[in-house]
Amino acid sequence: MPLFKKGGANFTDSRKSDGNKKLSSNRSSGVGTDNSSHISTVSQSSVQVPTPQQASNAGSRSPQLQPELRQQPTPTPPPPPPKFVFYCQLAHGSATGKVEGFTNVKELYQKIAEVFNVQASEILFCTLNTFRIDMERLLGGQIGLDDFIFAHVKGQQKTVTVCKTTPALGLTITDNGAGSAFIKRIKEGSIADGVAQICVGDHIEAINNTVVIGTRHYDVARMLRELPVGEQISFQLVEPIRGFEGIGPRTASRGASSVAESPAAANAVGTGKTTLRLRSKGPPVVETQEAPAWEIKAAQKIDDLLESFLGIRDPDLAETLVLKSKTLSNPSDFAMAVDEEFADFQFPDDFIFDIWGAVSDGRSGRL
Repeated sequence: MPLFKKGGANFTDSRKSDGNKKLSSNRSSGVGTDNSSHISTVSQSSVQVPTPQQASNAGSRSPQLQPELRQQPTPTPPPPPPKFVFYCQLAHGSATGKVEGFTNVKELYQKIAEVFNVQASEILFCTLNTFRIDMERLLGGQIGLDDFIFAHVKGQQKTVTVCKTTPALGLTITDNGAGSAFIKRIKEGSIADGVAQICVGDHIEAINNTVVIGTRHYDVARMLRELPVGEQISFQLVEPIRGFEGIGPRTASRGASSVAESPAAANAVGTGKTTLRLRSKGPPVVETQEAPAWEIKAAQKIDDLLESFLGIRDPDLAETLVLKSKTLSNPSDFAMAVDEEFADFQFPDDFIFDIWGAVSDGRSGRL
């Protein structure tokens, strides 16, 4: 019995010892297929906890790896603005061309010049939907998206001498937005009306041998006003080329037909509902809504005041003055704003207050 107990005890201990050795061997060598596979799978799919050293290294990594500082994807650029295509002809006769890709009047003239192989400086002005010299259809800062453009180019030069017997000559001056001042209107019964060689649409190149090419219309008008009464004034003028059908009354600045007068333009008369507004700075803007009736009437009244006070016509300037008045509440602030933004015009104070009066009358429905 003692031997049995002793041997059994030794035998049992030996088996446990061998089993522990095998288990230890299997754990260390990874021979156990099921256990090793399970351990390997878990280790690959689980997130390992970093050691303090790894955490320290991670903290020293570059900032762009941190989620809040990662570079954002580049935003998709906005689509380019739509290109508007307009059809045009030379007013005295030509094939029909297409112009596009302009943002202001100067660029428009350059595009027209490229289409018809002429110099941009040769273009005096443009009319919309008529080839006649119709100042009511003069292209200004707006073009209807379906308007047809007619370009009037330089023709015959002439020199005309006038004696200034009264303070006003009866000329209304405007410009084409590209540096050319020309005669927009001749007052009936005035000094200029008595000189047959002076016509509506004539470009003024020089006054008393002083070149005014590139001079704004208000400066040209100021020069004429400042000349003393009794002085002889010498004008160097350039008239636009006229086609045979375009010959009409020399003073026809109002009352001319506004209907398209050629087959090409007959189908292109603008509706006036959608227009392209050209700016001297920045891209053009498409306007789909017409201005309120009171603003239109006020702008027309201000344009009349410009002619009375300064001898110029400028519907775009008149409209700008109306828009400026909408942001101000009293005539004093309006006068200060006009003096700052339109200093080149040298508007007299009484004229500025007349402008404010026209705006007030328009708002109250008195126009």
